[in-house]
Formats: sequence, C-alpha cells, structure tokens
Amino acid sequence: MDRLVDESGYVPRHVDRALDRLLEELPAVMLTGPRGCGKTTTALRRARSVLRLDLPGQAAAFRGSPDAVLATFPTPVLIDEWQSEPASMGAVKRAVDGGRGAGRFLLTGSVRARLGSAGWPGTGRVVPLSMYGLTVAELERRDQDDDVVGRLFGEGELSTTRLDPAPTLVDYVDHAVRGGFPDTVGLGDFARSHWYEGYIDQLTRHDVPELADVRNTSGLARLLRAVALNTAGPPDMSTLAGAAGLDHRTARTYLDLLEDLRIIERTPAWASNRLSRLVKLPKHFIVDPGMAAHLTGDDRTGVLRNGDRLGRLVETFVVAQLRPLLRLASPAVGTFHLRDANQTHEVDLVLESASGQIVAIEIKAADAVTARDARHLVWLRDRLGPAFHRGVVMHTGATTYPVGDRIWAMPIAAIWS
Repeated sequence: MDRLVDESGYVPRHVDRALDRLLEELPAVMLTGPRGCGKTTTALRRARSVLRLDLPGQAAAFRGSPDAVLATFPTPVLIDEWQSEPASMGAVKRAVDGGRGAGRFLLTGSVRARLGSAGWPGTGRVVPLSMYGLTVAELERRDQDDDVVGRLFGEGELSTTRLDPAPTLVDYVDHAVRGGFPDTVGLGDFARSHWYEGYIDQLTRHDVPELADVRNTSGLARLLRAVALNTAGPPDMSTLAGAAGLDHRTARTYLDLLEDLRIIERTPAWASNRLSRLVKLPKHFIVDPGMAAHLTGDDRTGVLRNGDRLGRLVETFVVAQLRPLLRLASPAVGTFHLRDANQTHEVDLVLESASGQIVAIEIKAADAVTARDARHLVWLRDRLGPAFHRGVVMHTGATTYPVGDRIWAMPIAAIWS
C-alpha cells in the first residue's frame, strides 16, 4: 500500500487540483460525494481548523450561536458533515456576504439539492465540487495530466498502440468487485463483504432517514438492490417499484434520496432533433461497482459465470473510472446514453461537448472488437455527420486500433494508462 500514497500517507485524488484552484478564488467550496469516499481526508489537508457537526458537543455549541462560533475558527475552516446542523449553511452565507477573501470555508456533506422547499442559502456563495470513490488511476498513481477526455475530444487522430502489460478480463472484474471506497482497498472477499453490508445497513437505516421521512427502510433496501440488478440499464419505474414492493411515488422519492447521497446516478437519455423515437428513460447506475457486485451477491466467480452480470458490472466499472474526469472537464461535457424505441440501436455513453461535438462510447467485456461491435456507432455517425467527432469501443484487450471512419477500438485501461 505504500506506493499508493505520498509522503504524508495521502492518496492524491483527481479533485485536488480543481479544489486548490477554486479555493484560490472562491470563499467557500463544498465537497460532495458518497459517505466514505475520502472527502474529509482531502479537505483536512487544506484546513487550519475543523468544526465537526456530527459530534454532539461541537454541534450543541454551534447551535446556540452559529455566527459567533464560526467566527472564532481560523480559516480555512472545514465544516464537516454540515447537514447535521443545516443552520451552518446560513452561517456560512452570512460570513461570505459580510467578509472578503478566498479559501475561507470548506464544507463536506450532502448537497440535498432536491430536499425542502425553502431554498438553499448556499446558492451563489458555496460552490459544490463532486468527489467519488478511488479510481484505478488514483490507486496506481498514474499521471493525472494524461487526460483521456481531452484525448477523446482532441483534434488529432488516435494512434494504434498496444498496452504492455495489459489487464485481463479477470483483472477488470477484480478491480470492479474491489470497489472504490478507500476502506475496501486491500480487503479480502470476506472482510469486504461485511464492510459493504455494514455500509448499506447504515445507509438505509440511518443516513437516508436522517434526510427525509423514510417509513419503509426494508423497501428502500430492496429498491437499492433492484437498481444494482439493473445497473447500467434503463429500467422503468414499474420494474424498480415492483421489485421493491413500493408504490411509484415512494420509489421515486427514495431514488431521489439515494441520488442526493451519490449512491446511485441516473444518466439521462440523449435527445436530438436529428433522431426520432428515442427512449427517454434514464440509465441507472450504482456509483460504486463494488457495491453493485455486493448487492447482487456476486464475487469474481459469480460475475464471470453470468454474461449479463459481467456486462453490467464492466460498464458500471468503466463509468466509475470516467465519472470524476467528466465532472472536472472544462469546458463542461454532458454525459448521456442513447437507445431507440425499437431497441435496434443503443450507445452506452454519449458525451457532448459545450460546442455540440459528440464522442460516443460502447463498452464490451471482450478482448477483441469487430465491425459488428461498432455498428451502433456507425449508425450514429452516419446520422450526425460532422457533429460526430469520434466513436470508441472500449474493450478488455490490449490494443488501440481503427475499426472505421472516426471509430476506434480502445482498451478500457487506456483511461488510466
């Protein structure tokens, strides 16, 4: 494990540079992400003082006079688990409005973007920055200047190259099953399974109910498992609600809560006036692939024996590697999926730049790519014309090579290698 950390024991994260740049110009930044992904560890490296609002003693003192207490802390001050005392956001707002200077406040916790109707006082004062679980690039200390998103949207052609050594399919499954939570890295199957079980129990019995009135925690747990069984797919609400034993309205509310906590993510369907009859349902992902595997009861052997589970888990893993890079892309890149109503054509990821250029990605749990594997990308290219910048079939083999005009095969590991 020593090779994963710097001299202080810290694993450098994708968000580090972005966070430092924001703190140079903005008074308050909030790190958001699933519990246990490393937000507090990353924020602590930049804080002179810490206010832990999940500790009853500190929360009680703060609750009595939030503005006065906050003013006593040297800046930058980390306000950890701010949502435990929602009044903290108002205190930060007033401090930002009443003072000057960048890099004064760091917050960690849930954005709670859809909760409540009174409005969010942090708007315009506290800038959120998304953080996720560890990627392979972070774990292997890969050069973070090598930006795969920039390569995919770059003007130059990709080049035929071969990774040596290259991960095998089994290696990719091992990466996926391990997950990206710092506490699971290095654990064996038995310990990791129990860690995930405890995390999910805490999530469904405590974390989500703390944010909203959840009367059916068992139904919430069943819903989470239903999403895991359908990860990387666009299930309709009837499928998810029926599997969880919930009515549609309750299921939709619970999904919103799980998304607020960054446990699931819904990737919207792409729409274009150049194409008609496209499915409008979002794709559902469990954000952490290790959690997805645990929820479906899969280990390496189980995944490799089931083609459907293998494809879903590999896609969930690939999206987990790309997600933090896409969130940090500048200019912004939109992330979508595409499926036509006849289910004749489907593209796993449609990335759209701010200028409207499209990079389309298919993900295959196979070590070679043929023209047939790229047929959906060819279909999309021929309909979009110049707006189609590049198509990529990501695979588990070792070589990047062309398979058609503006369409390439690329190893999944090229994301970080």
